[in-house]
Amino acid sequence: MKNKPKLATRVLIVEDEAPNSRMLRELVDELRPQWKLEAILESVQESVAWLQSNSAPDIILMDIQLSDGICFSIFDQVVLPPSCRIIFTTAYDEYAIRAFKVNSIDYLLKPIEKTELEAAIKKYEELLTEFQSGSAEVFNVQEKYDQLVKNILSGKKEYRTRFLVAGVNNWQTILTKTIAYIYSENKLTFAVDFEGRNYTLDYTLEQLESELNPAEFYRANRKTIIHIDAVVKVYNDLGRKLKVMTKPTSDFEIPISRLKATEFKIWMGK
Repeated sequence: MKNKPKLATRVLIVEDEAPNSRMLRELVDELRPQWKLEAILESVQESVAWLQSNSAPDIILMDIQLSDGICFSIFDQVVLPPSCRIIFTTAYDEYAIRAFKVNSIDYLLKPIEKTELEAAIKKYEELLTEFQSGSAEVFNVQEKYDQLVKNILSGKKEYRTRFLVAGVNNWQTILTKTIAYIYSENKLTFAVDFEGRNYTLDYTLEQLESELNPAEFYRANRKTIIHIDAVVKVYNDLGRKLKVMTKPTSDFEIPISRLKATEFKIWMGK
């Protein structure tokens, strides 16, 4: 018996600005030409009507601020199945972006880059594979969005509190409050705790910068994120730059550029 042909991934674009929706359509056509674009919608009202009249797509590329309101109101009227995933395309504020990460929802900050969209699509495809195999977490999509909206409206800020890291023969949990600094080297990311122990993290510094509490962690430069309690001395360096000494001592210098020096001093003094 022959296998049934695999159905094309059905994608929906919800975006009220024509240049952005056109760019998204072109990027999707380029990155996944086999995908089927179901429709391009411009408003909450139009999106609700379409979703109530059609089966849910596999993936939605959705802007937050639409012509007639915030996109979250769509979910007050339509309940999506767990198999439907959303990638937000947004110019929303930094806190909202953190909320998306906490709630494991993909987002792309405008202007949208091709590489970022491709990374989000690959993440979706990995989740889809897990979902089809039965190994993915099954959650109520509506509850997920309800909690997200609640967090944004209440002003509640949630940040990462722990990491699960791999050991030689096991896994262990590392609390973020025990981490002195995080650095990248040879495209890998490492965390050093206050006892000087070193751990490998499966995240980029860019991801961690948005997930860690900015009152406790500071992105010193392209290579390093430091915990405020790890800073023992700050020296003036050439060109009005700063140099940070930490405890435990790092094996490399931690410079603060002239442009970030004032910001760093404000952070240290809060």
